Amino acid sequence: MGGRRATFTFWPQGGVREGAAAAQPMLHGYLPSLLDGAWVTLRVAVFSLLLALALGLLGASSRLSPHALLRLPATVYTTVVRGIPDLVMMLLIFYGGQVAINAMTDALGLGYVDINPFVAGVVTLGFIFGAYFTETFRGAFMAVPAGQLEAGRAYGMSRWQIFYRILFPQMLRHALPGLGNNWQVMQKSTALVSIIGLSDITWLADQAGRTTHEPFLFYMVVCLFYLAMTALSGLLFGWLERRYSVGVRRAAA
Repeated sequence: MGGRRATFTFWPQGGVREGAAAAQPMLHGYLPSLLDGAWVTLRVAVFSLLLALALGLLGASSRLSPHALLRLPATVYTTVVRGIPDLVMMLLIFYGGQVAINAMTDALGLGYVDINPFVAGVVTLGFIFGAYFTETFRGAFMAVPAGQLEAGRAYGMSRWQIFYRILFPQMLRHALPGLGNNWQVMQKSTALVSIIGLSDITWLADQAGRTTHEPFLFYMVVCLFYLAMTALSGLLFGWLERRYSVGVRRAAA
């Protein structure tokens, strides 16, 4: 492994045989590590998405609330978070959060707390994209005609029945394009967790490239991984958009 490279001798018959150096395995033996890093990256993306969806629904409901005490914090949240670069937010939460937590534990006489990079990455990405999802859900909620909600109340439906049978399906149809776009951006933003020491695919590819002096090879592997992940996500969201637009297309036809 290390920085040794295989040398090849070209024979007249056109074949290729190895020279003095031993044959290098695929990706210099780093393939298993990169696969482990890809699994870490995928888990960060999925858990961040779940947190962002929860924060987005909560934030959108608060922003549409008639109560100012709910609207104001949600407005401040979306305004501030969307105005700070993702990299700065990642460093602020990981390092600043660790300082703040340990200041509190010291005051309480407790031991030192070391923040897990995986948890910090998930919380940061979920917190950041929760602000974007808030605006996506808010626009989708506002796109549902108020008359349909009034019709549900006239039929004697409960608030939960109105939400589940009328509001949510139509809201989701309007929200899916924005959710798909934000999800694609979030997947690529998972590369930021490498700066806080998490062994994701980007961090491992960087270490492998430094060791073998072939950074282009390993960064290309990372590019292909993210392209595959975003391509599959695009197909999934395309199917969801068609699924939730069946009634609209039939009515238009």
